[in-house]
Amino acid sequence: MRLIIKNSRALSVVAFSFSFAYLLSFLFEGQVLYGLLEHFNIPTNAYILSGIISHLAGLFTCGFFLHTKKAAKGVLCGGLLVSFFVTIPFYFVPTVLWFAGLIFVGYISGCAVAAWGYFLKAFTPTNQRIKTCADVLIYSNLLMIAVNMTAIHLSPFWGLVGAQFCLVIGIIFSLMLPDNVSRNTDCMQKEKTKNVQCSGIKNPLLLLCLFVFVITINSGLMYQVFNPAFAHLTDLVSWYWAVPYIAALAVIRNFPQGANRSKILYVGMAMIMISFISFMLLGRNGYDYLVVDTLMLGACGIFDLFWWSILGEMLEYTENSALVFGVGLSSNVAGVLFGGMIGMAVTSIGLNDAQVAVIALTVVCVTLVMLPPLNRQLSLLLKSHAYLATYDRMAKVHESPPVNQIQTLDPLTLREQDVLKLLLLGKPNREIAKVLSISENTVKTHVRNIFSKYDVQSRAELISLLLKNQFDA
Repeated sequence: MRLIIKNSRALSVVAFSFSFAYLLSFLFEGQVLYGLLEHFNIPTNAYILSGIISHLAGLFTCGFFLHTKKAAKGVLCGGLLVSFFVTIPFYFVPTVLWFAGLIFVGYISGCAVAAWGYFLKAFTPTNQRIKTCADVLIYSNLLMIAVNMTAIHLSPFWGLVGAQFCLVIGIIFSLMLPDNVSRNTDCMQKEKTKNVQCSGIKNPLLLLCLFVFVITINSGLMYQVFNPAFAHLTDLVSWYWAVPYIAALAVIRNFPQGANRSKILYVGMAMIMISFISFMLLGRNGYDYLVVDTLMLGACGIFDLFWWSILGEMLEYTENSALVFGVGLSSNVAGVLFGGMIGMAVTSIGLNDAQVAVIALTVVCVTLVMLPPLNRQLSLLLKSHAYLATYDRMAKVHESPPVNQIQTLDPLTLREQDVLKLLLLGKPNREIAKVLSISENTVKTHVRNIFSKYDVQSRAELISLLLKNQFDA
């Protein structure tokens, strides 16, 4: 079974990487659609916005009608196949089929991305999803670079061929994905043991979506302000655009196991700030582009892996993976869309670079205020995720004076203290039993006793109590 899941993980990574490469190169920041529109002298904004809005709708709504992994495979494969045929009219003179096709491709591809959440949950162990998310983002962007260079240096029609080729490979590997293999990560079992309150996912998810929406406003602003300013550097932009993004993903992916990545979020915010300040102060030559793009796209890589992997871990606490994954990623697209609209407004009214930088820095300041409460909420749910700082202290919190000073109904026994330590490390009952060489039923008894002595009903409530006491101290 473990070998099957491991092979299925590789299949899902390949399938999604090629499928997502089509989406990136054709619908979003790739050069295929831009090149085709320019070839026929068509204004780009209406087409690009329609595709992004429909993609947002697909991400957000997919989970409301998709409830099983078998259905998810059908949406993934069927949506990609239909997208292939809907893309064919773009080889010919523009008609109404172009506009209708973009809306359809945007929506169905959004559904396909949300549906992949089921396979991310099924085939990648928890706390390893950061690597799977990094892999698909790295590989899809490498493929996008290849398609971009084809579109720019040969023709946008050859770029379209490359994008459709990626789509075909994605369809083939998606068809190979098993739909009858799953790991024992049943949320209902967690509810029965009261270790996790599955309803507790709502507030962290909403706060995460708000954070993602705000921080990605700068990404949309970047597309409308940075890109036109460096449009004359076609050769450099064609291959270097996503390189810092890929490099940031690779570095974070290969951090040592257990390394805490929380401080990198602040590094990413600093990079965004310096990027806009550099854009304001520097010129528009190749070296200036390297500075601005490296800082901005490196920060994008940091944040994209943050929320993709957080959403991947959240899937452990829901039966509807498409809903959580799709809604979470829709906030990213919504932020890009809103930032793009701000960028269009900035361009139309002729704000100077300094004023644009002020807007961007204001967005960063808002996200800085949001990050600590977001970190606290996510830590209560996800415990030991590598991006979260709060839990870094919780392994030793049972030994600290503030915790010992909490009035319990009855003192903890030595064995209960051992169990509490492992609870705070985010260990499930089965693993606690293995570490302490006791039965799982005995662990459950100790957990119930701990909850009773602290007068709490769940792990989340226990951790919240300990964190509050630690912060108040």
